[in-house]
Amino acid sequence: MCGRFFLQRDPAGLARYFETQNPTPNHRASWNIAVTQESLVVRRHPEGARHLDSLRWGLVPSWAKDSKDAAKLMNARADGIAEKPSFREAFRKRRCLVPMDGFYEWRKAEDDTKQAYAVAMATGEPMAVAGLWEGWKQPDGTWLRTFTVITTEANEKQALVHHRMPVILPPEVWDAWLGAEPAEPEDLLELLVPCPAEELAIWPVDNRVGKVAENDPRLLRRDPSASPPPELDDAPPDLAG
Repeated sequence: MCGRFFLQRDPAGLARYFETQNPTPNHRASWNIAVTQESLVVRRHPEGARHLDSLRWGLVPSWAKDSKDAAKLMNARADGIAEKPSFREAFRKRRCLVPMDGFYEWRKAEDDTKQAYAVAMATGEPMAVAGLWEGWKQPDGTWLRTFTVITTEANEKQALVHHRMPVILPPEVWDAWLGAEPAEPEDLLELLVPCPAEELAIWPVDNRVGKVAENDPRLLRRDPSASPPPELDDAPPDLAG
C-alpha cells in the first residue's frame, strides 16, 4: 500500500520537469501528505497538452452516492484494475501521473514493533507514480476531483520493508499512460510493474511521521536509533538533508 508520501519540490520545477502547459497551481511543500489531502497530479488535457492540477487523494467514482469511502480508495491494485467497478472507467479514460519526492512505509519487526522508512529515487529526481483520477458532482453542484495511487508487488529491495509499492513510471512511457500515444489495455497493464530495485534509496526515519499533524523537513532525516537490514543502508539522497 501507499498511505503517506512527501512532495517538497517547487511546483514550478515540477511543471518544467513534466512539461505541463497550464498555469502552475499553488502547492505548499508537504513532508507528510495523507489521504483526503490535496496534492499535484499530471493529467492530459482534452486538447492534448499536459496539465498540472491540484486534486484530492482518495478516489470518489463518478457514480458514488457520497464521498465517505474515498479513504478506502487511496490505492488501486494493479491486478484487476481493468475490471473492478471502482477503477475500470478511470483506467480506460482518466489515467494520470502523481508526482512524489518519495513515500513512506512501515517495516514490522519480529517483536511487532514498526519502523518507518522513507523511499525516494536514488537520483533525487521526482517519482512519476501511476494514478487514476475521477470527477464527482457534489450535492451543491460543484465538482470534486480526486485521485488514487496504483500499487504493485514490491521489488526485492522494497520487499524488505513492505510487500507492495507504488508503480513508478519512466519518462518514455508517460505519453502512453496519459493517452497521448495509442495503447491497448494489455499494453498499459504491462507497465504496472515494480521499478528496478537499484533505482530506489530507502532509509529509516522518525516514527512521528505516523502522525498526520507532524509535517516538517526533519521527517526525512535518518533515524540514528534504527538498525535497518544491510541492503537498505543507503545514504539518503540530497532531499533528506
